[in-house]
Amino acid sequence: MSRYDSRTSDPTSYRDRRSDSGFGGSTGYGNSVRSSSSKSDYHASEAPKKVDLDGLPHFEKNFYIEASSVAEMTEREVEEYRTRREITVEGRDVPKPVKSFRDVGFPDYVMQEIAKAGFTEPTPIQSQGWPMALKGRDLIGIAETGSGKTLAYLLPAIVHVNAQPILSPGDGPIVLVLAPTRELAVQIQQEATKFGASSKIKNTCIYGGVPKGPQVRDLQKGVEIVIATPGRLIDMMESHHTNLRRVTYLVLDEADRMLDMGFDPQIRKIVSQIRPDRQTLYWSATWPKEVEQLARKFLYNPYKVIIGSPDLKANHAIRQHVDIVSENQKYNKLVKLLEDIMDGSRILIFMDTKKGCDQITRQLRMDGWPALSIHGDKSQAERDWVLSEFRSGKSPIMTATDVAARGLDVKDVKYVINYDFPGSLEDYVHRIGRTGRAGAKGTAYTFFTAANARFAKELIAILEEAGQKVSPELAAMGRGAPPPPSGHGGFRDRGRGFGGGRSWS
Repeated sequence: MSRYDSRTSDPTSYRDRRSDSGFGGSTGYGNSVRSSSSKSDYHASEAPKKVDLDGLPHFEKNFYIEASSVAEMTEREVEEYRTRREITVEGRDVPKPVKSFRDVGFPDYVMQEIAKAGFTEPTPIQSQGWPMALKGRDLIGIAETGSGKTLAYLLPAIVHVNAQPILSPGDGPIVLVLAPTRELAVQIQQEATKFGASSKIKNTCIYGGVPKGPQVRDLQKGVEIVIATPGRLIDMMESHHTNLRRVTYLVLDEADRMLDMGFDPQIRKIVSQIRPDRQTLYWSATWPKEVEQLARKFLYNPYKVIIGSPDLKANHAIRQHVDIVSENQKYNKLVKLLEDIMDGSRILIFMDTKKGCDQITRQLRMDGWPALSIHGDKSQAERDWVLSEFRSGKSPIMTATDVAARGLDVKDVKYVINYDFPGSLEDYVHRIGRTGRAGAKGTAYTFFTAANARFAKELIAILEEAGQKVSPELAAMGRGAPPPPSGHGGFRDRGRGFGGGRSWS
C-alpha cells in the first residue's frame, strides 16, 4: 500500500463507509470568515483578523516523503536540472524536483493510470509542482496551457482526498477546482474521472447553459471533487444544493482568464465560504498585477514555480505568419489561405464576435467548406456536438470566439487562423497555442489591420523572441508608420497549392 493511503486498504469498501468527521449538512461559516484576513502573511495590506477554527475537524495535507533518489541530488544537480527544464522557483524550503514518476511515490492505482496514458516522464510543472503540492503548502504555478498542469494539481488532489474522512450525508466536496469556461471544466473532469476512478473518488462538473437537475443529483449523492465555473457554483450554493464547509483543497485554474472574464467578485464570494486553513493552488499562464493581487488575498506563505519565462512568449514549435490586410480583404484572403493549406487537418479560425463567427461560418459553408462554429450563445449540447465533429475530423474547420481560446484541448490542430486579431497579446499567445501541443509542430496565420496597429510593437517582440520572420510592413507599423493601403504580404506562397477544398462539402 502506498504511503499516501490512509483511508483503507480495501478500496471496494469505500462506498459503504461513513465517518462522523466533517461538518454534516447544517451550519456554515457565512460571510463573516474572509480568507483574505487569514492569508495576510502573503504581503496583504489588511490587518489579520482572528479566525475561529473551533469545531472544524483536523485534516491532513502534508503527504510528501522525499525519495532517496531525490534526496541524493546535490544542489548543483538540482540547479542544472531546473535550468535545463526552465524551472524557476521562489519560496521557503522549496523541495527538490522529481525526475521520474516513481520518485513521487504515488499510489499504485495512480501509477497504473500514468502507465496506461503512455507518459514517460513528468513535465517540468509536474516535476517541481508535485512535491510542492504534496507538502500541503499553498502554491502559485505559472505555466502555459498544455504544460501538464491539470495533472500537476489533480494527482495530489486524489492523494489528499484519500487521506480525509469519508463524506457524510449532506457534506459538500473536499476538492474544489474553479475554471473560467465550461470547455476547460469538462476537460478537467475527464482527467479527474480517469485518474480517480480506481479509488472510487466521485466527481461532478458544475457549469451554466445546461439543465441543473443532473448536477443537483450528483451534488446530493455526494462527490469528493467538484469542478465548477464560478457563476453556476454560486447558484448551487445559494439554492442550498451544496456547501463548501469540507473543502480543504482549492484550485483556481487559469486565474488570469477568470479575471479577464470579470469573475473577481464571484471568486471572492466563493473563497469566503471555504475554511481559511485550506490548501490553495493558484494556476495562471501569465502574471499580470491583477492576478498577483488576487493571489495576495488568498494564499499564505506560498511556493511559486514558473515554467519558462514569466514574460509573455509564444510556443517556439509554432510557425507564426502575420499578414497586413484591410478589413474588406479578409474573407478572400481566408479562402485563398484555405485553398493552400487544406489537407484534411484540423483548422481553428478565431473571430472576435459571435455574430462574425456565424456570418463567416455561413459564408464558408455556402462556398463549400466544411465549417462549424462554437461560441457562447450556442447551447451546451450544440457546443459538445461541434467539438465532437471537429475532434473526429468530420468537420475539420471550426470557427470560434475566445470561449475556445483557453482550455480547448483538441489533439492535432495543425493550423490556427486569427481572422480577427484579439484584444490582448495574452489572448494571441493562447489562441495560437491551440496548435503545437504536446511536442507537435503547428502553424498560425494572423490577419492584422490598421485598427490593430497599437499591438504591432508587442507582437513584433513576441515574433522575434520565437525566432519568427517580421515582415517589413509589420516592422513599419511597429515604428508608427501607417499600414500599406493594399495589404501587402499574403500567405499564398507558403502553402502546398492544395486545390480540393471545395470537395469537402
